[in-house]
Amino acid sequence: MLIDELKNIARNNGIVGAGGAGFPAYAKMTEKADTVILNCVECEPLLKLHRQLLATHTEEIIRMLDEVRESFGAKEAVIGIKSEYVTTIKAIEEVIGDFPNVRICALKAAYPMGDEVVLIYEATGRVIKPGGLPIDENVVVYNVETMYNLYRAVHLNIPVTNKLVSIVGEIDHPLTVRVPLGTTVKEAISLAGKITVEDPAYVMGGPMMGRLGTENTVITKTTNAIIILPKDHHVVVRMEKNLDIEKRRASSSCCQCRTCTDMCSRHALGHPIEPHKVMRAVANHDLSDLSVFINAAYCSGCGICEKYACPQGLSPKSIIQQFKGGLRGAGIKVEKVEPAPVLEDRELRKLPVHRLAARLDLARYDKPAPFEDTTPVTKLVKIPMSQHIGAPATPVVSVGDQVAKGQLIGEPKDGLSVAIHCSIDGVVQKVTDREVVVKGK
Repeated sequence: MLIDELKNIARNNGIVGAGGAGFPAYAKMTEKADTVILNCVECEPLLKLHRQLLATHTEEIIRMLDEVRESFGAKEAVIGIKSEYVTTIKAIEEVIGDFPNVRICALKAAYPMGDEVVLIYEATGRVIKPGGLPIDENVVVYNVETMYNLYRAVHLNIPVTNKLVSIVGEIDHPLTVRVPLGTTVKEAISLAGKITVEDPAYVMGGPMMGRLGTENTVITKTTNAIIILPKDHHVVVRMEKNLDIEKRRASSSCCQCRTCTDMCSRHALGHPIEPHKVMRAVANHDLSDLSVFINAAYCSGCGICEKYACPQGLSPKSIIQQFKGGLRGAGIKVEKVEPAPVLEDRELRKLPVHRLAARLDLARYDKPAPFEDTTPVTKLVKIPMSQHIGAPATPVVSVGDQVAKGQLIGEPKDGLSVAIHCSIDGVVQKVTDREVVVKGK
């Protein structure tokens, strides 16, 4: 398939990174790549859907991976997967012989192995320059669900209308299920049985980089998990912290042990991000070295410094992310710089996921969440026109219209944008620039 044809299919079928920020898949497609990496690392504790999906739809996903590689003119495709995903690796080994340009790269169960910069180094030995992009090193990365969505679009003419979500934590029947886009958290978690705690909180995504939601939060193309926890759980309390108070705590408590920097995965790869220096500058109101703050732009936001490394329980990541947002708001562009040499003891600095889960008091929730490869019936959906990086889609339906699952309801705008499709059969109840509300039949 020609690369331009693949781009059009991806854009018009609404395919974006199924997790993270939701970068449109078509915008990564280029003939400059010599390597395509399939990310099946599932960076954070408790997330399960990528290994489950790849084990269930192995042949389709690897076939699409190889077709993407061929469209790009790339030499090889690499499946980055944790070595402990034994069932999934076995399923891959049964079909990979048919794809001589695809190989497996088994990886340690360390956090944040799913970070593109870390994964690319592990799979290829190449370091992405600080401020640079994977394609600068001739690499493109897609996760498993994104690749499966490409397969469905290319081979079955099915656009993105649902999202795989792991529902885990304080729930009596954890599971991974397809949820129609626009479904509320309340309706989604009802599929997994009853909540087992009186006052629940809902973490959308992983415990390290996710955010708090409510019963009325809707499922989008980037929702990987709903983790149900008690409201007084350590993870929830840290997500609700007051940043002004955290800055004052930095002033009184940061001892400059530099453990935050020593455990930073990007710093270990030579990126100029040093959280302890940010904390020192904040604590002392020191603006003499502005590079300390400018280098905040190179932070991946993984949260190791904040939720694992700091012996004082301080919040370097949150403070750094505030500076990072300030740089964006001021229109200061991140410069691409040369990295320092990779640290010789980098392997010793890796954080095992099981140890992270224990520190976060989440190990007790690491239970099977069986994969149900069906899409439940949903009575009402509120489908956002922006579920991706770039311009929101433009609604093309009106109140009262009869719509069908898979029907186009939002056209991509000029520039970086993708289409949005209806996730159920029903009648349009409301249309705004922000969302389309559909009531099921």
